[in-house]
Amino acid sequence: MEPLKKNHTLSFEFIILGFGDLAELQILFFGLFLIMHLITLAGHTTIVLITLIDTHLQTPMYFFLRNLSAIEICYILVIVPNMLASFLSKNQRMPILGCALQMHLFIALGGAECFLLAAMAYDRFVAICNPLRYTLIITRALCLQMLALACISGFTLSLTLTTLIFLLPFCQSHVINHFFCDIPAVLFLACSDTRANEIAVFLVCMLILLIPFLLILFSYGFIIAAILRIHSAEGRSKAFSTCAGHLLVSVMHYGCAIFIYIRPKSCYTPEQDKIVSLIYTNVTPMLYPMIYSLRNKEVKGALRRLLVSHNR
Repeated sequence: MEPLKKNHTLSFEFIILGFGDLAELQILFFGLFLIMHLITLAGHTTIVLITLIDTHLQTPMYFFLRNLSAIEICYILVIVPNMLASFLSKNQRMPILGCALQMHLFIALGGAECFLLAAMAYDRFVAICNPLRYTLIITRALCLQMLALACISGFTLSLTLTTLIFLLPFCQSHVINHFFCDIPAVLFLACSDTRANEIAVFLVCMLILLIPFLLILFSYGFIIAAILRIHSAEGRSKAFSTCAGHLLVSVMHYGCAIFIYIRPKSCYTPEQDKIVSLIYTNVTPMLYPMIYSLRNKEVKGALRRLLVSHNR
């Protein structure tokens, strides 16, 4: 065992354990999550295409929704294909640089999504609280600037965080008890004092998660107050329907991420983290298109128009 351990320790690869402890259910899970993955890709691709094609959906709200779905497609493609492969193999080997790249892209795209959700909250805030000046404030130039800022911020913070984590020595074990190179799972393997790195992770997560989420909640405080001042029930219902989907998606997205990333290394629990990660990399992305389309008459109308024109 000692020579094997020595060779393993000196290797330049991580071993991704995935779901090797569920050997008898792996084929079942592979089929289930493959179907979910295809549904998710189809849902987000439909939103991207329909908001590009339909002339009724050329507004800032659908500009943000289209880009959110595009980011979500990239986000799940970074994680899910490798996860599906882990169901079919006992252990996956991944070069350290490959692991670092996966973590960087995952954090960058997730961070960009967090900032974009905050930008969408600002869009809804202006639309409901200051409707007469909406077209003057939320211009196409501002939308492009907010999108660029969201992406640049996500990728910059991700690069900083990934670099800090992979500068640590991994001299004891390279076995990651997860289905991808997630921050807590990799940080757990470091054999030096990681307190400074944990503080850096916490600060970056504050910038990516807590601050945008608090801004969203702050915006919705004003939005709800404005909706309650609307006299007609129809007006209140219409205003609420344009915001409910975004608020629900935000709570789901930030809730899972805050649970995983804003806590000390001592609280790391591999099996629990894998379950929560399965939810926010598979279940919630699949639900997002359903939430936006089922509660949105304009999206449903655009889908009907697309289907009618296709059948002619």
